[in-house]
Amino acid sequence: MTRFAAFLALILLALPVAAQEEEDGFNLMEEGARQFFEGLMTEVEPTLEELQRTMREVGPQMQDFLVEMGPALKGILEKVDDWAVYEAPEMLENGDIIIRRKEPLEPDVEDAGPEEIEL
Repeated sequence: MTRFAAFLALILLALPVAAQEEEDGFNLMEEGARQFFEGLMTEVEPTLEELQRTMREVGPQMQDFLVEMGPALKGILEKVDDWAVYEAPEMLENGDIIIRRKEPLEPDVEDAGPEEIEL
């Protein structure tokens, strides 16, 4: 990211100079940008290929999961307003998955149940 910011700053500083140095349709800034993006693509290409390989392997399993669990996940998404108040899901030893609140809610006094009535 810092490479991109440095590159952008270099382009902005060199714009007035680049406007004066046109050469056969490509100025020096255009050539530098082209080389930069070619180098960037060369660095990113192995990662993209690995991602494609992983998606080919995991894709069918993910599709089956979404078909089976999609409606249940949709129901959960409709009930939860803010996911930021929850911890990451945790799997218990028995296979149950729980999602804990980061800070527990205060119990409502009204929802405590019926009071004891002495007869």
